[in-house]
Amino acid sequence: MQYRTLGRTGVQVSTLVLGAMNFGAIGRTTQDEATAIVDAALEAGINLIDTADMYGEGESEEMVGKAIAGRREDIVLATKATMPMGEERNHRGASRRWLVTELDNSLRRLGVDHVDLYQIHRWDPSVSDEETLSALTDLQRSGKIRYFGSSTFPAYRLVQAQWAAREHHLSRYVTEQPSYSILQRGIESHVLPVTEEYGLGVLAWSPLASGWLSGAVREGREITTSRSKVLPERFDITIPSNRARLDAVEQLARLADESGLTMIQLALGFVTAHPAVTSAIIGPRTTEHLHAQLAAADTVLSADVLDAIDAIVAPGTDLAAHEKFDTPPALLDPALRRR
Repeated sequence: MQYRTLGRTGVQVSTLVLGAMNFGAIGRTTQDEATAIVDAALEAGINLIDTADMYGEGESEEMVGKAIAGRREDIVLATKATMPMGEERNHRGASRRWLVTELDNSLRRLGVDHVDLYQIHRWDPSVSDEETLSALTDLQRSGKIRYFGSSTFPAYRLVQAQWAAREHHLSRYVTEQPSYSILQRGIESHVLPVTEEYGLGVLAWSPLASGWLSGAVREGREITTSRSKVLPERFDITIPSNRARLDAVEQLARLADESGLTMIQLALGFVTAHPAVTSAIIGPRTTEHLHAQLAAADTVLSADVLDAIDAIVAPGTDLAAHEKFDTPPALLDPALRRR
C-alpha cells in the first residue's frame, strides 16, 4: 500500500480508501460481512474509511462503528452530511441547525466522540458559505471534527468557499471528493486545477465508473452488475453515451491485457496517477471484490499506458456528461435561467 499526505493537513492516508456505501441494505451486506471487509482492508494497509449519514439512512455508519470498535485510533474516519434524512424538510442541507444536529447523530451511530473528516455531501445553494463554514469551524473547535471537506462541488463553488473562509476568518475546506474515472474525466479541466491551486486533498469516488471498469462489462456479455439492476438506463447500450462507454471499455480491456493488468488495476492505477489525486475510494460489497481491488494497491502505470488511455478517452472528457453531479442548478432547472 502507498500513502500520501491528505492535502496540507499532514495526515498520511492510503491511496485506496474503503468506501462503506454498500454496507447494509444498499449492498445487501450483513454486519459480519462488513466487519470482514474492514478487517481485510485494515490488514492490507488501508487506513481511511469513508461513509455518510444517508447510506442506508444511517445503517452504514452503524455497521462501520461496530466494525472498528476497539481500534478507532488507527483509523482516519470520514463521514458526510446534507443529503435528505427522511421527509422532514429541515433534516437535510448545510444549515448550522442541521449540521450540528446531524453530526451528533453520526457520532452516535459510529460510536465515536469525533470524526477526522466531515464532508458536505453536496453543495446546498440555499445556504451561504459563511453559514456552513461558521458551523463547521465551531464543530472543529469543539473537538467533534478534526477537518472538514466538500464533495462533488463545482469548481467555482470550491473557489468561492475558499474566499469566504478567508473573508470571514473561518476554517476552510481541506478536501474535495469528486467523481473521477477513465470514462468521466471532466474534472481534469476545472475541479482538479482548483484543488491543486488551493492544496486540497482529493478523494476520488466511483473510480470503476459504477462497474463499467470492473471487467464485468464487455461486448456481447449480459450486464449483470448490481448497479445495472438499480439504474438500468445507465447500462442500456442503445443509448449513444453508453455505446461510447462500451466501445472505450473494449479498447481499455485490450490495453490492460497487453500491459499484464486487470481492468481494475488499470482503472485504479489511472486515478491515483493524477498528481492532484490523493486516493481512490473503493466500495466493495464482498471480500472477493475487496481483494480484486486491493491488487491495484501498488499499481503504477507507465507513461506509455497513460498515453494509450488518453488516446482512448481524451483528457477532460466525460463520456456521460449528463450523469455529472456538479452541474450548476441553472442548467438543470429552466426556471433558474429565466428572468
